[in-house]
Amino acid sequence: MSSHQIMSADEIGRALVRIGHEVVERHGGARGLALVGIERRGPVLAQRIAAAIEAREGVAVPVVALDVSPYRDDRDGAIDADATAAIPPSPLRPYDPAATTVVLVDDVLFTGRTVRAALDALVDHGRPAAVRLAVLIDRGHRELPIRADHVGKNVPTALVDRVTLELADGQGGERVLLVRPDPEA
Repeated sequence: MSSHQIMSADEIGRALVRIGHEVVERHGGARGLALVGIERRGPVLAQRIAAAIEAREGVAVPVVALDVSPYRDDRDGAIDADATAAIPPSPLRPYDPAATTVVLVDDVLFTGRTVRAALDALVDHGRPAAVRLAVLIDRGHRELPIRADHVGKNVPTALVDRVTLELADGQGGERVLLVRPDPEA
């Protein structure tokens, strides 16, 4: 495997600030917005976008983490009926879904299946006024008709490539890597 950096920590930070500005501009302000980060890295990115919005607009935008694993249809061949039946009712949220534009936030958009699962999960917990999608990286290869409204960076990839976001954890810096398998493998 070979890898090379496609975004540095500074580039990640600038992209998230730009996404925050785009979200506010498209919505016409920061009121009536909520950011929903798709687990695992989406909540961290959503928090950073919310901080950028608050710094510029003076409005605290609610951030919620969303685990979509019970809604996935591409794990083990089918939706796990036992898992979806066991989904608890929506916890108290810091926003009213019907009066809120929800911006789903994820790290990498690839096939679109994670976003489809997130849309199902959102609707199960109340229909938002509108839903938009913000991603740090769009690598193409969609299997579903899903596109991001706000993109940090478009990165052309091969199907066998992987895009990995490394966030600061005290062990080192942040970066986005493009990992390619060795041609001989």
